[in-house]
Amino acid sequence: MSRLPVIVGFGGYNAAGRSSFHHAFRRTVIESLSPEERQQTLTGLAVLMKLVRVEDGRYVDDAGASLTPADIEQRFGQQILDSTLVRRIEKRHLDVDAAHWHKVLPVDPGAAPMTFTTLARQLPEPLPEGWSVEPLEGNEVRVSIAAHCEIKVDSYRELAVKSAGQLPSGFEPGEHYNSRFHPRGLQLTIVAAADALHSSGLSWQQIMERVQPDEVAVFSSSIMSQLDEFSFGGMMQSRLKGHRVSAKQLALGLNSMPADFINAYVLGSVGTTGAVTGACASFLYNLQKGIEMIGSGRARVALVGSSEAPITQECIEGYGAMSALATEEGLRLIEGRDEVDFRRASRPFSQNCGFTLAESGQFVLLMDDELALELGADIHGAVPDVFVSADGFKKSISAPGPGNYLTMARAVHSAMQILGPDAVRRGSFVHAHGSSTPANRVTESQLLDEVADAFGIEDLPVVAVKAFVGHSLASASADQLISALGSFRYQLLPGIKTIDRIADDVYQQHLRFSTTDVSRADNPVQVCFINSKGFGGNNASAVVLGPQPVERMLRRRYGEERFADYQRRREHTREVAAAYEQRAMFGELDVIYNFGNDMIDDSQIRITPEQISIPGFTQPLVFRKDERFGDMRD
Repeated sequence: MSRLPVIVGFGGYNAAGRSSFHHAFRRTVIESLSPEERQQTLTGLAVLMKLVRVEDGRYVDDAGASLTPADIEQRFGQQILDSTLVRRIEKRHLDVDAAHWHKVLPVDPGAAPMTFTTLARQLPEPLPEGWSVEPLEGNEVRVSIAAHCEIKVDSYRELAVKSAGQLPSGFEPGEHYNSRFHPRGLQLTIVAAADALHSSGLSWQQIMERVQPDEVAVFSSSIMSQLDEFSFGGMMQSRLKGHRVSAKQLALGLNSMPADFINAYVLGSVGTTGAVTGACASFLYNLQKGIEMIGSGRARVALVGSSEAPITQECIEGYGAMSALATEEGLRLIEGRDEVDFRRASRPFSQNCGFTLAESGQFVLLMDDELALELGADIHGAVPDVFVSADGFKKSISAPGPGNYLTMARAVHSAMQILGPDAVRRGSFVHAHGSSTPANRVTESQLLDEVADAFGIEDLPVVAVKAFVGHSLASASADQLISALGSFRYQLLPGIKTIDRIADDVYQQHLRFSTTDVSRADNPVQVCFINSKGFGGNNASAVVLGPQPVERMLRRRYGEERFADYQRRREHTREVAAAYEQRAMFGELDVIYNFGNDMIDDSQIRITPEQISIPGFTQPLVFRKDERFGDMRD
């Protein structure tokens, strides 16, 4: 009997806001919400964005006047909508109209040498050809240049790419804990992991009392590593800028740090850890490791996620040089007018010109089904399978390839084996990679259409969350999964609302696209296929079951009496989770950051032939009997 990996918590932050309790999802379908839900969503964003503050349990403006959620919508609603999702890049990241660079300036002194005065310690070593130095008073020298040379001078230029999916304006993750010298991607990791843990309604100590130290796993990574001034970006720029490399920049830049930070500063875990990267499919690669650990029994709980903060000048220019990003001129040509609407820069499956970079940190807390029932965890869905395939031989390393046919076909087949063909044909949908490039709209729609045809699915709904939050690289499929959980909860499929129509070259004989939100209340969705395609031939597709079929499966496995007992325990879990939700709505994010706390004293570890006892852990690590190679022993 295989253990079912169930989702008992989820959280994070992207351009739509906070993910826990479906806030980010509700921002993407805000037109379809009830007035109460819409106002709650806007209120949560208003607090996150520091447009309103909380005093004595009430919302107030800068003057101290009380505000109701209706007041907040009336006063700040449009500002909140304009300052979330994909939009023009804000100057907190960089000035896209005046991006800093160095211009090479050839200098010819002519008949008379050029002279200038500087400090002796500032002279280059060795002196360039044609330079002569005359000592002056103090530490100054006069330099004469008699030969042709090149100098680099500060200059500024306009970037072709001006849009990105950015965290809500005013929300800075590093302000919510002691984040000194942390790169932005790791700041996102800390706040996102805490949000996911708190959303479960279970304390980490409560979980660890039920499992052994090695029955915990953490898998998380970033594609681009960390590239801002506090990490690899600063390390590579420092000497060229005349500065000194810090002792932190290299270590904090590693792409494994999203997992390492969680182990060291959030969970204090001594269990399995890893940082798997597969380009834009990286989250699904990590998710595959998490569910394999749980399904095999090697772990009982796993925290899986990704964090990416790529809105830097270097990333923008790197992807831009590949013609991969939507440029201002490209959008102008598509829209046929001089004024560009950067909020419509990400345009999956329509006329488009490239994808839109985004920042995001997302995490899900997984458990095996038995542990979830024991703890009374609130189950939001399950992930029975993630399939990964490469593309085989390629000419262009960045071009799409055949591997995605294998992953999607296996995912659909898996879902049909678990739920039955009829349930999949009537109640499934796809969260497409939907990167918003001309090549992707054709190749992905073609493979989805052919897979649907092969399995007898006549109208497979296709949604694409990148239309709202952009492409967050390693975290992209995590954004998709979080959105899928929202669809299960509200039975709403987000329309691709940044486009007017589907492009003529998109395959859609067996697919159904919509530019408006679609209610599935009358025919509830039960399973979602998360599809991801990455540079280099990295393809992954996940099967995500909604809470309704998971509940039916658990009733069959454990019986009505045990399931009823679980439901009683779940009520308390939901109460604890709801209390966190209320605190978060008031701006209390309860970020977990244990720097140097509860460190393990190696001298207190006790080892016997049967087990290892570790200080701070309730249960010992018990050595398991290994029968794998019994037939090969003497």
